[in-house]
Amino acid sequence: MKGKRILLGVSGSIAAYRAADIASKLAQQGAQVHVAMTAHALEFVGAATFRALTGNPVLTGVFDEPYEGQMAHIAIAQSADLMLVAPATANVLAKMAHGIADDALTTLVLASTAPVLVAPAMNTVMYEHPATQANLRTLRERGVGVIEPGVGRLACGSEGRGRLADLDAILDAVHRTLARAADLSGLRILVSAGATREPIDPVRFVSNRSSGKMGVALAEAARARGAAVTLLAGHMTVEPPAGIQVVRFATTAEYLQAARERFADCDVFIGAAAPADYAPIAVAPNKLKKSASGPALSIELRETPDVIAAIARDKGAQIVVGFAAETSDLVANASRKLADKGLDLIVANDVSAPDAGFETDTNAVTLLRPDGSCEQLPVMPKRAVADRILDVVRDLALCRAEG
Repeated sequence: MKGKRILLGVSGSIAAYRAADIASKLAQQGAQVHVAMTAHALEFVGAATFRALTGNPVLTGVFDEPYEGQMAHIAIAQSADLMLVAPATANVLAKMAHGIADDALTTLVLASTAPVLVAPAMNTVMYEHPATQANLRTLRERGVGVIEPGVGRLACGSEGRGRLADLDAILDAVHRTLARAADLSGLRILVSAGATREPIDPVRFVSNRSSGKMGVALAEAARARGAAVTLLAGHMTVEPPAGIQVVRFATTAEYLQAARERFADCDVFIGAAAPADYAPIAVAPNKLKKSASGPALSIELRETPDVIAAIARDKGAQIVVGFAAETSDLVANASRKLADKGLDLIVANDVSAPDAGFETDTNAVTLLRPDGSCEQLPVMPKRAVADRILDVVRDLALCRAEG
C-alpha cells in the first residue's frame, strides 16, 4: 500500500461517515489518499474531516483547483493507482453506469484509467430495484469491482441488504485489486477475437455467431493488469478497446497469417477467436442467383487451417491458450483438444447453455490444464471470466520464469 495513490469517492449516504475510517486506515497503511465528495455527501460529513485525515485537499467541485495550474480532475485522476467509491449510492451508480459526469466524483471516474471499486450503500428496496441491479451488471461488465453490501439494520430502521461493507472487506478488496493491477506487467499478450468469414460469393459467406466480446474482455483485462496487448480482430459486434493495437483479419487463412507474423514477439497467445471450420472450395465471382441454382444449391467445402494447433506447434517457452465451444460432452471434447493441440490451457464452454457462449455479456466456462486439473466457473460477466483466465496465465508465466 505504501506510496499508492488512491482516489476515494464519497457520495451522499448516511454511511458517508464511515468513509472517514476508510480514509484514515488507507493513510495509516502508507497510501496517498485524495478524496472527492458529492454535494449530498457534504450534508453528512465535512470536507475538513478528510483534509485532516489524509493531509490532502478535498475535491468538492469540478472547478476546484487545489494545486495551482492543474486541472484537479485530470491531474489527480491520471496519477491514481485505484479509485474507490465508498459509499456508492444508487444515484452515483446510475451516473457511473451511464457515463454521466456532473460533479467532481463522477468526473474523476471518467477521467481515470485506474481500476475502480464501488461499495454500494442504500435501502434494501433501492438496492434490489431492477434499475440498480442493471447498473451494477453494466459496471461489472466494464471491469468495475463491486464490494457487496452487508445485511443488517439500515438507517431507515428496517433489516436487509444494503449496509456498507465492513472496513476489513473494503480494505481486502483494495489490497487484492492493487496486487492484480500490475501482475501482468512485462508480458506481451496476443489475443484474438471475433469470427472469420469465408466467402461463398461477393454477397454471402460461411461464418458463426461469435461476437468477439470474450476476446475483447480478455484484451481489456490484460491491458488493465499491465500487459502489452495486441488484438487480432475478426468480425465483431463490439468495438475493439481504445489504446490497444488492433490487427484486422477476415478469413481463417488471414487469421493464421496474422498470428504467425506476431507470435514470435509475444509471451502468451490467447486464441479466443472463432474461425469457421469449413470454407467453400471455389468462390463464385458473381452473386449466385436463386433462379440459376434451382430449388437446391450444393456448395463443396474444405477444412480450414487449425490456427491454434498450428501456433502451438511453433511455441517454445510461450503459453498458448485455446477455446472449445461445445454443445455436448464438454469436458471430454475439450480435454481431447487440449492434448491433441498441445495447449497450456483450454477454456471450454457450452454454447447451448443460457447466459453463456456467443452473443452474451456473461459466460460460464471450465478451465482445463494438461495435468488434468479442472476448474468450473459459474455464470459471470465475461470481464470476470477474463480475469480468472488471466490469473491462470499469470501463474503459468511465473512457473516458467522460475524454471
